[in-house]
Amino acid sequence: MDFTSLILLLLAALGIISSNTPITIAVIVLLLIRVLHLQQLFPWLEKYGLTVGIVILTIGVMTPLASGKIGLQAIGESFLNWKSLLAIAVGMLVAYLGGRGATLMSMNPTIVAGLLVGTVLGVALLRGVPVGPLIAAGILSLLIGKS
Repeated sequence: MDFTSLILLLLAALGIISSNTPITIAVIVLLLIRVLHLQQLFPWLEKYGLTVGIVILTIGVMTPLASGKIGLQAIGESFLNWKSLLAIAVGMLVAYLGGRGATLMSMNPTIVAGLLVGTVLGVALLRGVPVGPLIAAGILSLLIGKS
């Protein structure tokens, strides 16, 4: 067994121990790709996986709007409540940080390993959600002065 598969197994174990299904499924899929010798998928996943994941996440977030559970009135009222206005501001900040993070990650690939480890540990140990690398990279870009 190679070192990479061993690391993936360790990450799968962390996912199982922490009862974090998304991390467990993701790691098992990656292990299956390796075991089934489908490594030609890795470049595609590296290039488009984040975009596909963001699209799926966006679909999930927008489903209440599409299903009619959130209507035009609720959207209009969000501009009248201070909590909703704060949510709008935070959403804008997170989108901005995500954009900075994507730029930083593409310009400085050595940072990706640290962000990956931090995100996996945050997901496995702190019951987080694996949407953190872009935001973490955005915050990091502010801290280290990269745009």
